[in-house]
Amino acid sequence: MNQNNAKKELRERLRRERTQKFIPSNFNIILQLPEIVAATTITSYFSYGDEPSTTEVNQALLKAGKILLLPRVNGEILEWIEWKGDAKELKITKKLSEPIGNPTLDLSGIDVMIVPALHIDQEGYRLGQGGGYYDRALEYLPGWKIGLVHPGELTSESLPREAHDMALDAAATPSIVVRFKR
Repeated sequence: MNQNNAKKELRERLRRERTQKFIPSNFNIILQLPEIVAATTITSYFSYGDEPSTTEVNQALLKAGKILLLPRVNGEILEWIEWKGDAKELKITKKLSEPIGNPTLDLSGIDVMIVPALHIDQEGYRLGQGGGYYDRALEYLPGWKIGLVHPGELTSESLPREAHDMALDAAATPSIVVRFKR
């Protein structure tokens, strides 16, 4: 079985498991991390369904005076738009809440990226939803990168990966943060 099929089958199984085990939680544990405290510009996402919730984290980051960039799908890439917390400045596209406005062109000032994942392995590699958007973004965006997962979604087994997959610097559940050695 090739890596693409292995990822697809694993992704489907992990989605089913997540749905069966889902318990709403907050990820405020990351707000005290030195990388986030020191950051000026942070990318995050607007969670939906049984994804790790970013609602409270995003609001806390805005309250702390951080510049918060949220993604919007544009063809095969994510573009990043500053969001100031107004729900009226979001547009629902399929299941995604995406910010309205002009994309930020200079992304060199991004200090931290908060990214979604279905699972993260012991080396920091993530399995996402399968669109490849975050894999492409992780490659060119600067900053310290942390993935959010539910308890039980950090694994000691290596996830299938391809040449374009990028490792994260850390992963967080609602109760722990794991840093990966580089």
